[in-house]
Amino acid sequence: MTTAFFSHPDCRRHDMGAGHPECPQRLDAIDDHLLATGLDIALTRHDAPLVDLRDVELAHTHRYVAELKDLLEQIEASGESRALDPDTAACPGTWRAALRAAGAAVAATDAVLDGRAENAFCAVRPPGHHATRGEAMGFCFFNNVAVAARHALDVRGLKRVAVIDFDVHHGNGTEDILAGDDRVLMVSFFQHPLYPYSGAVPKGTNMLNLPIPPYTRGGELRELIEANWIPALEAFRPEMIFVSAGFDAHREDDLGQLGLVEADYEWITLRIKAVADAHAQGRIVSCLEGGYNLSALARSVAAHLRVLTGV
Repeated sequence: MTTAFFSHPDCRRHDMGAGHPECPQRLDAIDDHLLATGLDIALTRHDAPLVDLRDVELAHTHRYVAELKDLLEQIEASGESRALDPDTAACPGTWRAALRAAGAAVAATDAVLDGRAENAFCAVRPPGHHATRGEAMGFCFFNNVAVAARHALDVRGLKRVAVIDFDVHHGNGTEDILAGDDRVLMVSFFQHPLYPYSGAVPKGTNMLNLPIPPYTRGGELRELIEANWIPALEAFRPEMIFVSAGFDAHREDDLGQLGLVEADYEWITLRIKAVADAHAQGRIVSCLEGGYNLSALARSVAAHLRVLTGV
């Protein structure tokens, strides 16, 4: 099967400073591991294009997009970095990186819908799932998955899509954008309590949230997914699946206290793929979110991609 791999050098030019966990080296670690394991040859590589801001405004307000564009272009021109909140900073490379990250998600969606790939993975940064309709936060500027999901619905004409968010942190931005949209079913798990301290009470009936306590291990999580996610996804019958793929629930990642390992990410991806094969013609677009221990991140992405590629 064909798995498209979208990335771009501009995504490495977004740098929030020395010691920040969401660093350019995350993409290097993934690339190096794919090359070392030979998995790279199973992927069809594509350069991520710059996103059309009309697509971004399917998920974000016009005012937010205009103000963020103005701010990030000012930073680009000045050559100086600036903090947007205690966790999130922008540098001169941030604007083009954000455009490439969202552009990858949209281009991957088109590639899969047009039959040029069965599924796709976007190795991009900045991540997206904390970016709300009108606010950047939690390392995120544009909500890449929400933009892509709305593109599939509003531009490409799909009737039902699923968003699956596996990350140690709740995808509050994606929920903010998609809650109440009956064309979307969003299922997620996340450590609770933990930043951004949301998700215990879903914002819409189309949200299926699984807040789980610290130190939960893979076996317990698999049982929860099988009992909750899978019946809901099967009943919804999505025509396409979008994945916010965060790998910071790995037991080696210091940003959370969950106990997942590579085999758990492989199992989750197998279950997602089974739903996609049954209802969505195998159509999956997966976008990188969290994952900050470089070795664990690289190994976990490889486990995810081995299922998507079928190797």
